[in-house]
Amino acid sequence: MNDDLSRQPATSPDEYILTIEDAATRYEHAGHPRTPRSIQRYCAKGHLDCRRIETQFGEKYLITPASVIKHIAYIEEVRPLASGRDLPRQVATTVAGKDSGEDHRDEGLTSPDQSRHVAADARYIERVESENQFLRSQVAVKDDQIKDLTERARETNHPIAGLQKMLTPLLGRPTEHNDTDDGTQSP
Repeated sequence: MNDDLSRQPATSPDEYILTIEDAATRYEHAGHPRTPRSIQRYCAKGHLDCRRIETQFGEKYLITPASVIKHIAYIEEVRPLASGRDLPRQVATTVAGKDSGEDHRDEGLTSPDQSRHVAADARYIERVESENQFLRSQVAVKDDQIKDLTERARETNHPIAGLQKMLTPLLGRPTEHNDTDDGTQSP
């Protein structure tokens, strides 16, 4: 007797029934509202079990309800105290609109900017000036080296030109051809 039965797929194609908007509604009902773009990112990163299908208007995701439930449970387990960053962006505009015009600064959150110590600035300036002086001296040295190399190149060109003049007749460089009276050319 053969007990080896073929395995059923973990998820069947008909389980991919939720659209992005349906998933957003489920997140909202669970108390964790998400924007459609956030849900698309969850799909792209593999947080939700989904399939990407082609439609006549482009691509869209179809998501399994079980993966949405699992992700909501994960959110509740890992992030029990939801921060303001978990809220969709639409809420941020309503919070910004509630500004009463008063300037409330919480000095405890960040310290005010303070200028650097003068001694540190003086040491920094001294260091930069010494670096500049060193670099200027190096440029002067390089200029001298370039001048010397140019002079050597000129000195080398004179003997080479003399050698070329001396070797030209020996190498048989063709000279101008003159026509003779009998119509033949002389070398």
